[in-house]
Amino acid sequence: MKKVYMVLAVLLVCASACFTADPVFGYWVSIDEETNKPTGAWRIWEEGGKLYGKMVSLVGYAADQKAVGAKGRGPYDGFPQSGNMEDMTVIGTTWIYDLEKKEEGVWHKGYIVDPNNGKRYKCKITFRKANGKKYKTDTLEMRGEIGAGIGRSQFWTATTEAEAFALK
Repeated sequence: MKKVYMVLAVLLVCASACFTADPVFGYWVSIDEETNKPTGAWRIWEEGGKLYGKMVSLVGYAADQKAVGAKGRGPYDGFPQSGNMEDMTVIGTTWIYDLEKKEEGVWHKGYIVDPNNGKRYKCKITFRKANGKKYKTDTLEMRGEIGAGIGRSQFWTATTEAEAFALK
């Protein structure tokens, strides 16, 4: 009888692991590297096996602020919205798209578009679990590259949906 319970327990653990959401899914706050203050909030999700990200709030900007700095840019192949980028709102547009899952908490081979200038970069997202040392809270390393490993990373912190939409 103990063996039956043990097998059931193992199956239950395995089944719950199959339905656990990837740790990158959810809401994240982007942080300015110089001031260490929040700049905006993002929602990250999976759709059709690809990862996407949309800005849900931006400090100091109205919800209808257009990506005017993107004039004459895009839309790029695979970009999830059609039209001129300068006509798209910064908040509510899916700027992160087409990332593929490499492993749990690591997504790559996709793109991020900077709404300030409309430039597209290769994108990789890596979840960093809070460890009390380098990562005080759960963190996303958001890496944008122009190619050949040349680029930069931003570090975003986990937040709640309510906090993400309240950021002003």
